[in-house]
Amino acid sequence: MTRAAIIGCGDISTVHFSAIATLGDVELVAVCDTDPGRLGAAAAAHGVPGYADFLDMLREVSPDVVHVCTPHHLHASVAADCLERGVNVIVEKPLAHTLAEGKRLIEVAERSPAKIAVCFQNRYNATSRAMRKMLDDGGLGQVIGASATVMWHRDGDYYRSRPWRGTWAEGGGGLMMNQAIHTVDLLQWLVGDVAKVEGRASTRSLAGVIEVEDTAEFVAEHVGGARSVFYATLANAVNAPVTLDIVTEKATLSLRGDLTITYADGSVEVVPERVAESGGRSYWGVSHELLIADFHASLGEPGPFWINPAEAGKSLAIVKDIYAQSYPDMVGRVG
Repeated sequence: MTRAAIIGCGDISTVHFSAIATLGDVELVAVCDTDPGRLGAAAAAHGVPGYADFLDMLREVSPDVVHVCTPHHLHASVAADCLERGVNVIVEKPLAHTLAEGKRLIEVAERSPAKIAVCFQNRYNATSRAMRKMLDDGGLGQVIGASATVMWHRDGDYYRSRPWRGTWAEGGGGLMMNQAIHTVDLLQWLVGDVAKVEGRASTRSLAGVIEVEDTAEFVAEHVGGARSVFYATLANAVNAPVTLDIVTEKATLSLRGDLTITYADGSVEVVPERVAESGGRSYWGVSHELLIADFHASLGEPGPFWINPAEAGKSLAIVKDIYAQSYPDMVGRVG
């Protein structure tokens, strides 16, 4: 049995608890949170000891794997402390709340004998996997360009319930760091590394409630020569499906929940997306349990996990580049 613990018992931890419960060879042995109410509720619900200090938990329980579900500003430091003690880590996105913290975690991960995964679970979606396979096979020809949108809704109550989300110091950003980074990750993973990006982040609907952005757009030039355009906002009336379109020489791939492939000869193919199995909200994606199961299964294998800090750092760099362009007088706070 692999012994697992969860650090941070807030909203996103629900999908980790549910995913662990589906794994027959993984045992939850402890939980950790600095909030006494959340800690007590999680410990009681799962019948495991609770800790306010994760270092005490590591010493007393000795878990094999730690799931880091804390606010953003603690991701990198907690993950690094675990790796330095030889404990494997699954950390929620983003990799870190600053580029400097992200770089440090990348360096720690490269020298640690332990493994680490970053939760970009949407790479495990059936639609994402199908898109990647079709593009890698080469039958669709060269990628010409792509576009993506994230049209979601958040109100003041969402931020008041977890004040860290609306701050630079603890959230590291707003919409781009907390919601849209998953789509940024898919865009660069499918179309290719980003060589140059130009864009703007701003606060259009939640000024006075948050100090970070709720709307952003950019144009990216990818290493392979393709161009992508991106728009995201939290000012939409509802949480609409994420869209991602990739245009190639021989087909157009259109993601709208399911994936529709329209070929140049007029034929159409549809790849359906799975229904979420783990707990949580549908807009978190459907594949946390697949990523978590894959990571646990990989622990006995050589080499780093495929969605590691160096890989996750690519989307973080794109987001921070947009922030640097948008807030030049605040580089010390947004970087």
